[in-house]
Amino acid sequence: MATVLKGDVAIPSAEELIERARAMIPVLRERARRATAEHKVPDESIAEMQAAGFFRILQPKRWGGYEMHPNVFFEVLKTIAEGCMSTGWVYGVVGCHPYELALFHDQAQVDVWGDDSSVLISSSYQPVGKVEHVDGGFRLSGRWGFSSGSQHCDWVLLGAMVPPKAEGDAPDMRTFLVPRADYRIEETWDTFGLQGTGSHDIVVEGAFVPDYRTHRAADGFLGTNPGIKENDAPLFTLPWAQVFVRSVSSAALGGTRAAIQAAVQIAKERVSTNTGKASKNDPILMGAIAKAQAQLLEMEATLAASFDAMMAKAERGEPLDMAERALNRYQSSSVVRRCAGLVDELMPLLGGRAIYMSSPIVQPWLDISAARAHVANDPNNMAADLVGTLNGEPPSFLFL
Repeated sequence: MATVLKGDVAIPSAEELIERARAMIPVLRERARRATAEHKVPDESIAEMQAAGFFRILQPKRWGGYEMHPNVFFEVLKTIAEGCMSTGWVYGVVGCHPYELALFHDQAQVDVWGDDSSVLISSSYQPVGKVEHVDGGFRLSGRWGFSSGSQHCDWVLLGAMVPPKAEGDAPDMRTFLVPRADYRIEETWDTFGLQGTGSHDIVVEGAFVPDYRTHRAADGFLGTNPGIKENDAPLFTLPWAQVFVRSVSSAALGGTRAAIQAAVQIAKERVSTNTGKASKNDPILMGAIAKAQAQLLEMEATLAASFDAMMAKAERGEPLDMAERALNRYQSSSVVRRCAGLVDELMPLLGGRAIYMSSPIVQPWLDISAARAHVANDPNNMAADLVGTLNGEPPSFLFL
């Protein structure tokens, strides 16, 4: 399909963007070992994704973005992760932040994108910051872990609980938008998988954050975001959490694609030096590969259908009910553990050489296993709300 022009912005088609991502797979595979060794996605990979327009998929058109269907974003994410799961993970996390920034007060968007609409933002949503009320906003301090891709970003989104002003009131969970000048990155990331994400610590010491540079979790949950005044496309009426949780589960789908491809290649060529048997004739291995492929496609189809349904409702101006939201959230949270189980099943069937770091299945296996640690990828955190909404009970968790 031809590129569509919107004002001064050339908007590629979904097919073009996905093909650009697919074309990057070989070079991302070549750089994967370097990303792992350096604990950082190579700068050139970020630059190439910027040039391809990937970070604009969920960005408002008024800031040069494309405002595309989230499934385009997730398909690009999975494809990048097929080449290098660390790169896909960073793209997923950093690439969804233009969506959240669109929900902030307009002045916050001006602060970040006013001079350069390609500026990137990292995050750590752990509500661990210390917050004090001051004139015009807040004083923020603390240390946050797991800020993926932070070395490539000029701003960060940080979680904290705002203490109530009146005794007896509940604290207010918010995300604070902080510029690079007001925080430092401490390189603490030393893990067995997803090493290339560079998910280092962020340290803030008494930074002033104006009120307009905060986003209330309740607004993301209820759809009462201040940014909707300027960014009024149906896309931005979706619950923020529904977009974010998919950004940290979808990389595992791309990693599983890579792991299955590696298993197929190993099976095609391997003959055991001990038994003389060819792996391609092993029915147990064939069954495990077939199961992985079938279940991968099932998960991808289910998650894509969920966002098709959400966007259809958004375009009709209809809200999502809580049972839908809880189900979608639970399905997303279960993906990484299911993917890990499928690849775990393959590993002992591929022979001794498959455990070497040079084996093409090892890094995806390690990366998928590491991805299970993210709080959004633990289905146990969402089971009670899913069952509760089936009984007509209100959810207990704002991140839904």
